[in-house]
Amino acid sequence: MQLGVNVPNFGPGTDPGVLREWASRIEELGYDLLMMSDHVTVTPDVAERYPEPFYEPFTTLAWLAGLTRTVRLGTTVTVLPYRHPLLVARMAEGLQQLSGGRFVLGVGAGWSRQEFDALGVPFADRGRLTDEHLAALHGARPGGETPVPLWVGGSSRAAIRRAVRHGDAWHPLRATLPWLRATLAAHDDLPAFAPRIALDVTGTPATGPDRPAGVGTLDQIAGDLAELERLGAAAVVLDPYQGDPQQTRTPEPAWQALAALAAHRRTAP
Repeated sequence: MQLGVNVPNFGPGTDPGVLREWASRIEELGYDLLMMSDHVTVTPDVAERYPEPFYEPFTTLAWLAGLTRTVRLGTTVTVLPYRHPLLVARMAEGLQQLSGGRFVLGVGAGWSRQEFDALGVPFADRGRLTDEHLAALHGARPGGETPVPLWVGGSSRAAIRRAVRHGDAWHPLRATLPWLRATLAAHDDLPAFAPRIALDVTGTPATGPDRPAGVGTLDQIAGDLAELERLGAAAVVLDPYQGDPQQTRTPEPAWQALAALAAHRRTAP
């Protein structure tokens, strides 16, 4: 099972130097994937969660492709209705070539009504547009001889349907382990399974049935990863961002957590 990190490509503490340091640390610690979020314009509803500066993921990942050697690079997730699908295919193919076959295209339908309005894309049509764009991407299969893996993000029934029909992997975001177990048991036709979970290390065990995967002590998080591997996860993406934009000013705790988890996994029996 591969293990990756969702890097904050936004927020008041993020700049090219910090992004470079994120990439360096992730690769040095032996993680397999470095992924980023996608927004085209930072409208007020987006800014509440992911304020500027917001580094566009395709250009940022292309830059990081030249600064890394082994880590895979990807989006979690590209909002498909924002761009023509042939443009997305073109950009994905370029990144696949520039990175030496290391690109992963995670896609989703989007959630920001204000951003859809700013781009002139009907918010109510985002599901239909996502279906149409996925079909176009699936037909184009960017990447040539090394096709770009297509991860379909989301936890809704529609997202699962899209993953079954068009995806190389289903990519649910920040779910609980009981929900993931039940959903996987109910869908035996899913492609590969590649969830994005939290990374929130606590000093004492986190309890309760609603505990998100990836929240708790190092032992709990390692146990979550082992359970996800038993459930058949081909990859897991850890998300250290906990919703406070000021957190981007001090990435060191996230780096320490990633280092501690990597060390914990190496020494586990």
